[in-house]
Amino acid sequence: MDTPRQNLTADDWSAAALEAVASSGIEAVAVEPLARSLGVTKGSFYWHFPSREALMRRALELWERQETDDMIIAVADASDPYDRIVKLFKRANASHRAGRLYLALAAASDHAHVGTVVRRVSARRMNYLHECYQALGLGEPEAKLWSTFAYATFIGNQQVHRDAPETFPEGAEFSQYFKLMIKTLIPRARDIESARVPGPADKHAAPPGP
Repeated sequence: MDTPRQNLTADDWSAAALEAVASSGIEAVAVEPLARSLGVTKGSFYWHFPSREALMRRALELWERQETDDMIIAVADASDPYDRIVKLFKRANASHRAGRLYLALAAASDHAHVGTVVRRVSARRMNYLHECYQALGLGEPEAKLWSTFAYATFIGNQQVHRDAPETFPEGAEFSQYFKLMIKTLIPRARDIESARVPGPADKHAAPPGP
């Protein structure tokens, strides 16, 4: 039996699979092309995985960890919730490859396991955003609205960059665009009260006096 190339791990194969997905979609994950890209034989693949399906499952585990646990760890040192959300936005917009990968996986969500993982990653991202907005001082309904707004903007950015890259801001223009996102998507403390969603009690409140 072939022994694996020195230092080549199951995660190396998984990362190569994710790169193929980001470039050409889930159908591009095939043993022979991946082996060529890694400079090894097919025997190396079967050292680590019994099948392509097993590779896809491991690749999705790696992607889920990178897009949830690793993301949270990367921003956790920001004690101020405002700064934490800014760091999240910077990280989310730092890699167009990551955006292409997400969109390619989402497009393959009819594949049962892929769809399950994509939905779980999206739910965890949104839950974490929700927690960050609550930490700003927003109540439950407000935090839900703002976190949904922010996540929808992130997904929209990725789609625009994929479908019309020539229109997406770059360089100094992107810096201005990013500032606009921050200003629009993260309320400052002085704006928290005005961002509050009226509750049932507010509907019965007495009108202001003359």
